[in-house]
Amino acid sequence: MGYTFVLVHGAWHDNRAWKPVIERLEQNGHKAYAPTVAGHAATDRKNVTHADCVRSVVDFINEKDIRDFILIGHSFGGTLIQPVAEQVADRVRRLVFWNAFVLLDGQSLDDNVPPHYKALFTQLEQPDGGVMLPYPIWRDAFINDADEELSRSAYATLSPTPARSMSDKVPLKTFYSLQIPKSYLNCTEDIALPPGEWGWHPRMSSRLGLYRLVQMPGSHEAIFTNPQLLADKFVEAGRD
Repeated sequence: MGYTFVLVHGAWHDNRAWKPVIERLEQNGHKAYAPTVAGHAATDRKNVTHADCVRSVVDFINEKDIRDFILIGHSFGGTLIQPVAEQVADRVRRLVFWNAFVLLDGQSLDDNVPPHYKALFTQLEQPDGGVMLPYPIWRDAFINDADEELSRSAYATLSPTPARSMSDKVPLKTFYSLQIPKSYLNCTEDIALPPGEWGWHPRMSSRLGLYRLVQMPGSHEAIFTNPQLLADKFVEAGRD
């Protein structure tokens, strides 16, 4: 049986990063769609709100009339699939959070990162409202399972992310009462959030209540370093 996936990327990325994942899913009989979130293409204006980001994903789903799909959010994308699910609940088959933020009602992404990250992003904010991830952090904390060549080529595809998308408070008035099944996919070498007090799992995953846990080896950027296995794990996380 083939499933339908909607893949929501994280900060600094756009939908191009999903290409090898989509190819693998399609080879195995599935359908996959990947919007570029508002403000995240290199040429986009960066002074967009978190609500603008959410609206862009909802509009994408409605315009393409996608139904009965597995909605996947990576990292920052977790903060999007929560309010998106509130708006299109009748279309979503399952939610999958891949090393993703799971916000509580009224929180921002910034509320869930270590203080030194929050201070750094504030310091790095550009006049147009964008903020760029410094390469040394990318190299050691985000894509720690890649060689230097892959690390550099992947970094070259990134662009500044809208600062407000990380600092805006996100109202989630119905998310925690939705009856949509949920999964959490955890890459075991992901240290983009420092393990321990600030780590992804179980800090974020446990907020989901009842959920399916799927794990795989890899960094925060398995989308570049092991896209085939990542795609297979999406199927495992999303299947009935």
